[in-house]
Amino acid sequence: MKNKIDFGVSTWLWQSPFTSKSIALFPKIKALGYDLVEIPVENPLLIDGNKIKKALDDNGLKVSVCGAFGPTKDLTHEDEKVHLQCFKYLEQCFDLCNELDVKFFAGPMYSAVGKARLVSSEQRKKEWDLAVSNLKKACNMAYAHDLCIGLEPLNRFESDMINTAEDVMRLVTDINHDAARVALDGFHMTIEERNIRDAINRVGDKLIHLQVSENHRGVPGTGLTPWNDFKLGLQDINYNGALVIESFTPEIKELAAAVCIWKTMANSQDEFASQGLQFLKQTFND
Repeated sequence: MKNKIDFGVSTWLWQSPFTSKSIALFPKIKALGYDLVEIPVENPLLIDGNKIKKALDDNGLKVSVCGAFGPTKDLTHEDEKVHLQCFKYLEQCFDLCNELDVKFFAGPMYSAVGKARLVSSEQRKKEWDLAVSNLKKACNMAYAHDLCIGLEPLNRFESDMINTAEDVMRLVTDINHDAARVALDGFHMTIEERNIRDAINRVGDKLIHLQVSENHRGVPGTGLTPWNDFKLGLQDINYNGALVIESFTPEIKELAAAVCIWKTMANSQDEFASQGLQFLKQTFND
């Protein structure tokens, strides 16, 4: 594969939430062979950007940053106070991205994760319009920080708004802002897309980030994911960016319950990271 891919792993594989003390993971992540570490921001106040940047530099690691969007950070909520809380969180995350010299912030920031309901077409339009309006504001904020945002589709069990590449491209089109880009997640794609390669091509040059795991959230290469379709799709669009393993540890009960991981996916999380990276390198560097 001629594309330049940075292989990364989310710290959610080992712990939650990420804090300044999480830099203790960086030497291990580097020793396993990764190019990049992904920082999921649950509470920005727990993260010292300067300290994290030094630890990244000391370990020769690149970094990406993604967000966590629960009920208190919902841009489609009927209460504008909730929107303001989300904007405050986004501002803190954008500041962190600047401190870490990251060029985008990724996540399903259009709504709250887990907001999956059957609602009327009128309610659906109302929430869509709210998402578009508020994400335009978020894009303006990001642009002021010299950043883009990567909007991530989720599967139908985690969102009733944006599930597919087609959905997210409609959203990006309606937002109509240079800062609006797309982050895809292979786990959600294997549930929702009809064809992985076509979905990647539909996003095209708007794709700014890609997360992966198996269709069962386990070690890449141990499930039903059509990995060659991912490879071909990324080649089609000449993707040069990160390929990040995102999965979770059942040891963190609150997070495990949120993502419905009830059992271990490998003998250890380190084994998960090692085997997953080996498979991805064999697949995408071939």
